[in-house]
Amino acid sequence: MQEPNITNHPTEIFGYPFTDHSSKARSAQEQQFCPFLHDTCKKPRKSEPHIKVGICSAGFKGSFLEQTKPIILCPHRFDTRIVFDTLQQQYLPDWDTVEWVKEVSIGVGGSVDFVAAKLHNGEVEDFLCVEFQAAGTTGTPWQAVLEFKATRAFADSSYPYGINWANEFMKTMMQQVYKKGKIVEHWKRKIVFVLQDVGLDYLRSACDTSGLRLANDNDPVHFCTFRLSWNKNKWELEFVEKVSTDIEGINRILGGTLAEQYPSTLDFKQNILRKLER
Repeated sequence: MQEPNITNHPTEIFGYPFTDHSSKARSAQEQQFCPFLHDTCKKPRKSEPHIKVGICSAGFKGSFLEQTKPIILCPHRFDTRIVFDTLQQQYLPDWDTVEWVKEVSIGVGGSVDFVAAKLHNGEVEDFLCVEFQAAGTTGTPWQAVLEFKATRAFADSSYPYGINWANEFMKTMMQQVYKKGKIVEHWKRKIVFVLQDVGLDYLRSACDTSGLRLANDNDPVHFCTFRLSWNKNKWELEFVEKVSTDIEGINRILGGTLAEQYPSTLDFKQNILRKLER
């Protein structure tokens, strides 16, 4: 099957592309089943918790992107064998066996999504912390989901929602990076943030990422990115790159963009006048 053309609409619903009309896809929709979790979808509607949203990814074109892409909206979309195998290959090549443990407390830092543990004689000999980060929306593609549930098609070519890059990747993720990164640095260990390639593209377009470098084993904070690539009849995750930094590099990202990209005082004065004229 040729890769489908996408605009502003859900691209994966309950784990299946919107072009998949198989009995498995229909059954997942009817049962609100997530094939990545092998369980019920974990994303409820706020007003109706018994109803699951079911949107794994949705099409969008950010100003820093050349074309519309499926943007991952649920962190459980990363809960796939390829991600865990890639993490083992890229970060733990010398470990004979790996035990993956979910939602482990990190004390004052909250908890981490996953920990890869190396065990010896019943004791934890070493570990690697891992966090998954997805994007979020402004507005909602829920109307598109309702139409798809009823007819397995979308009534419109585009729906009024956006991607809240700043909230999910600058505020949510980077605060976690800073807080948990300091703890992991104190332990002399590493934490890996798994995200879609477009999330790192956003940070590079909006922040001072000059502290990022090719993955260095001595750095406490690592970013491992994946893209969604079309393979025959579905989108699959594909490893893109791994980069790392230290706490100083994180401080640069949190500080925002480079000074040469700041607006001038004249630009700002013009902004004030435009507001007054309204």
